Amino acid sequence: MKKIAKKLTLAAPRGFCAGVDRAVKIVEVALEKFGTPVYVRHEIVHNKTVVDGLAAKGAVFVEELDEVPSGAPVVFSAHGVSRAVVADADQRQMIAVDATCPLVTKVHIEARRHADNHRHLLLIGHAGHPEVEGTMGQVDASQVTLIETAEDARTVQPPTGSNLAFATQTTLSVDDTAEIISILQFRFPDITGPRGEDICYATTNRQKAVKDMASDVDLMLVIGAANSSNSQRLVEVAKLAGADDAMLIADKHAIDWGRTDKASHIGLSAGASAPESLVQDVIQTLAERYDLQVTEHGHIRETVNFKLPPILTH
Repeated sequence: MKKIAKKLTLAAPRGFCAGVDRAVKIVEVALEKFGTPVYVRHEIVHNKTVVDGLAAKGAVFVEELDEVPSGAPVVFSAHGVSRAVVADADQRQMIAVDATCPLVTKVHIEARRHADNHRHLLLIGHAGHPEVEGTMGQVDASQVTLIETAEDARTVQPPTGSNLAFATQTTLSVDDTAEIISILQFRFPDITGPRGEDICYATTNRQKAVKDMASDVDLMLVIGAANSSNSQRLVEVAKLAGADDAMLIADKHAIDWGRTDKASHIGLSAGASAPESLVQDVIQTLAERYDLQVTEHGHIRETVNFKLPPILTH
């Protein structure tokens, strides 16, 4: 039977960012250095394939430090942790290896600097996300207020007479965040913000690639986990930028054939914690069903590379 012709456009860049790449490498090097098991607090990155692959090599994933034997090596995930977690690991005499993305660490440093300068921090982010919990945990609870939406920005009442600063989660929608920041700057003209952009280069680049191609495709597939903030944002960006349909898929098994059959032009991207192997699996699975004409859209090439923490290199 003759296969139906479909166009498939791959977004570039897509998939692993430097912070995720480094975090995965940290667990692998820790396993080589300390032997098994190496404990990891929370998913090292939000991707089941990556987590399962590391577990097969001897990593043990735990939710809290009380599940880790005293004195054992423990890796903190790429999303970062609060100061209380660091202190707890210290008290339990664990070998703590910090895989926090350096771009998240930068936000942590900003948060502490604002607190030291007696500024109340308005943190733009999603409640319950591990990165947000880690950043809020850099300062006392009374020194930070979470802003999740533009409506929050319009209605927030910071402590009277306080100097204000804002910071953002690194994996947010660039456009949504710009709107929230502009509301805060209009309401509080003296608010202090980061010198550069808190939203990381990888999040920005992946959103731009999806936005640029969205209006040309009937269906945008984004490979990523349901709890991955940057992957969820890519689906939203695709819809807002004109894709007729967009959906998040964990892997090739989650392809919705009813939706792909209807689309003559499919776009494909992957969140920053999704490995390229999952992208290739999806392409191959689509090619088994359709006569695919594959092209790539986007010219940004990422060359960022983060060093491993000293504890693993000395």
